[in-house]
Amino acid sequence: MGASNKTCPRCGRKMKQQFIGLQHCKCGMSWKKDQGYFERTSDMVFCLQRRTVNGKTRQYPVIRFKGEA
Repeated sequence: MGASNKTCPRCGRKMKQQFIGLQHCKCGMSWKKDQGYFERTSDMVFCLQRRTVNGKTRQYPVIRFKGEA
């Protein structure tokens, strides 16, 4: 299986993968598996959150915002 590089709908460049299910483009567009395409803002922080599903611990990409507790 190869890397599923998406092309940016805004500028046409290939997006780079940060986490599995989360890709970014230089122009400010991002793609998240459950959310689709969206525009990044300067207060977004991307991190992995551990969740236990059926006894297995998995990591999922989560968007948090600066200033959130």
